[in-house]
Amino acid sequence: MKVLVTGSSGFIGQALVRRLRTEHCAVVGLDKAPAGTTEIVCDILDADRLTKALTSASPDAVVHLAARIDLDEKVNLSGYSANIEGVENLVEAVRQTPSVRRAIWTSSQLVCRVGYVPASETDYQADTLYGKSKVRTEEIVRSADGAGREWCLVRPTTVWGPGMSAHYQRFLRMIERGQYFHVGHAPLWKSYSYIDNITFQYWRLLDAPAEHIHRRTFYLADYTPIDLIAWCDAFQRNFGSRPIPHLSTGVARTLAFCGDAVNAIGLKRFPFNSFRLNNVLTEYQFDLAPTAAVCGPLPYDMEQGVSATVAWLHNVSAR
Repeated sequence: MKVLVTGSSGFIGQALVRRLRTEHCAVVGLDKAPAGTTEIVCDILDADRLTKALTSASPDAVVHLAARIDLDEKVNLSGYSANIEGVENLVEAVRQTPSVRRAIWTSSQLVCRVGYVPASETDYQADTLYGKSKVRTEEIVRSADGAGREWCLVRPTTVWGPGMSAHYQRFLRMIERGQYFHVGHAPLWKSYSYIDNITFQYWRLLDAPAEHIHRRTFYLADYTPIDLIAWCDAFQRNFGSRPIPHLSTGVARTLAFCGDAVNAIGLKRFPFNSFRLNNVLTEYQFDLAPTAAVCGPLPYDMEQGVSATVAWLHNVSAR
């Protein structure tokens, strides 16, 4: 199978290219940023160049990952043009590429606000412009019927592991340095995705019979939710750092209000505020049974993922 991966220089993109090559796929990476996993440098907003790139590559399948993924835009949905016009361009490019028989279109869990469990695939409750842009991604794909090919939509949750962004690296470094604290003692259950598990799921969706995936929407995450407290404690043990202290919710809220005030005077990188506290305390679990039925058992458990991530962080520090 020959697979074209858009967004091949990103966190998931680089790991997916490695996974697909391990599975003996021919892979063509496409991204606007050059990288070792990128053969075609192309912005998906350049419709003509994108169509020429796709038809020239003649892949059997397309995995669409390219997107603007930050939450920084607060004013105008057009700031997320890659997630709207870019998807429209790729839909048309797929339509004009006869070799493509299957496409996987990547959306996001944030088509609904964190903590909201949708009643149906189109029960949208986005509360950020990024989430609303991903709603448009889904609407474009559905209205085009995936450009007339076998297709599915996927909604990754929080993804972690080797290669993760500087934001998450800073979070883990706080655990390593003994600067992190738990809020309360009760478990906080979340559907997280370990990077090498989610790329396995993408591969299995590419390889599954058409009747198992066509026109469906899948959440991508580890099948067993993690307890945030247990997850952080696993990192603490692997780092060999001091045990993580627990603060009451009331004390944490007071600190968060202080962080809000610090942010308001211009210190935006202050690491704790009400937004982050809410993210910590909001639980979310999705029904992964449909994904498990198609993709089968995952290759890594949480402890293996934590160990691999700590080893990668130590390697990054040693460079």
